[in-house]
Amino acid sequence: ADAFAKEIYAKIFLWLVRTINDATCAENNYKGGSSIEYGLIGLLDIFGFESFPVNGFEQLCINYCNEKLQQKFTQDIFRTVQEEYRAE
Repeated sequence: ADAFAKEIYAKIFLWLVRTINDATCAENNYKGGSSIEYGLIGLLDIFGFESFPVNGFEQLCINYCNEKLQQKFTQDIFRTVQEEYRAE
């Protein structure tokens, strides 16, 4: 049952990514799209630059966890600095 659920989830995730990519693809959505050279949009986070031809659900989970850890770290740092300023 778990393997079946994981496979269904993976298929739905791939469908969602393809649908979003198709909806935002400049080549498909603008006149003359095939004759114009478009750039690549990549994501840069604290853990580095990532550009994969295919991003799977596992990579999404890893990226999400990394971003949540970075958010917690940043909040903790700001809270500590604010407490130091109040103490002064």
